[in-house]
Amino acid sequence: MDASLLDSFKDPGLVKGLLAHIAQQAAQLNAQWGRPVRLMEVCGTHTVAIARSGFRSVLPPSLQLISGPGCPVCVTANVDIDRIIALTHLPDALVATFGDMIRVPGSSTSLMQRKAEGAAIEVIYSPLDALKLAQTHPDRQVILVGVGFETTTPLVAATIERAQAQQLQNFSVLAVHKRVPPALEALVSDPELALGALILPGHVSTILGLEPYRFLARDHRIPGVITGFEPVDVLQGISQLLQQLLEGRAEIGISYQRAVMVQGNPAALEAIKRVFSVCDATWRGLGTIPDSGYAIRERFSTYDALARFTLETEPTVEPKGCRCGDVLRGVLSPAGCPLFGTACTPANPIGPCMVSSEGSCAAWHRYQLKDLHG
Repeated sequence: MDASLLDSFKDPGLVKGLLAHIAQQAAQLNAQWGRPVRLMEVCGTHTVAIARSGFRSVLPPSLQLISGPGCPVCVTANVDIDRIIALTHLPDALVATFGDMIRVPGSSTSLMQRKAEGAAIEVIYSPLDALKLAQTHPDRQVILVGVGFETTTPLVAATIERAQAQQLQNFSVLAVHKRVPPALEALVSDPELALGALILPGHVSTILGLEPYRFLARDHRIPGVITGFEPVDVLQGISQLLQQLLEGRAEIGISYQRAVMVQGNPAALEAIKRVFSVCDATWRGLGTIPDSGYAIRERFSTYDALARFTLETEPTVEPKGCRCGDVLRGVLSPAGCPLFGTACTPANPIGPCMVSSEGSCAAWHRYQLKDLHG
């Protein structure tokens, strides 16, 4: 990290002090364990914040920061991408999607290519935008692509309830939402990863609160800290995790009290519960994880695109040579993929990790990171 970047932080002295303290903690742990300490951030915004701050370039090899499946667009499996693309072939369909999803390649095409071919596809910024499209296009079947973790799920739930209240007949949702805690269970149970601790997501935790993570410490002896996204937030969270490991403790803490409450957001959680039930879901790189998804409840089936429409999807084909799934599992750095920065770039993405603004590959490419620790 050069001096100009350090000076750009709000409190460069505090950042420098935290970095020095973390280096000492990591050295102590490395001496005890005989191997590097591996921390995983499971939030795409943290991945971008860490890359932008240049922390990997100054942290010692005894401390490795691993990016996990924190990008909802990235973890959407190819089979679900193909279903989303199949929506565009329905008669009178207008597909409403968030921006990153439009460029994600499916087995043979993408939403962007389908739009260029004349399919009706609109990029939206809020689920309520899709509702407005249904109101202003009564001759169209407006289908919202519901992608995201617990942060966006309550917004989609509220949109479905509003559509029901307005008795809209031309609105539905293809729900491929994901639940973060079951994915964490799969990650900490993977012996190949050998994770020491988790930097827990800030945005998701504003909804979930603390309780859904307690199993990490209770059942797996894995510490976790919910932290924010400023450089000092990230470093303080890392230091707290290392201190727990040094003391042999495993607890779940909040280092982001200005945004996250222990109980989370009860109103948002209740909205999810009213509209969605828990179901199994397929994650890119992680496979099918029990109880890791959300399905629209029967009483809202009128607004469930999977219940309303018969989709003809092509056989799913994974992109040849793309290692996005391994990057999402945390077993490979983006630079370890043979396509990274050559065949696969933000201008010509092969996999979603290079598409999404929260994708690990896109962050590494943007900030010119190399495979620092092999």
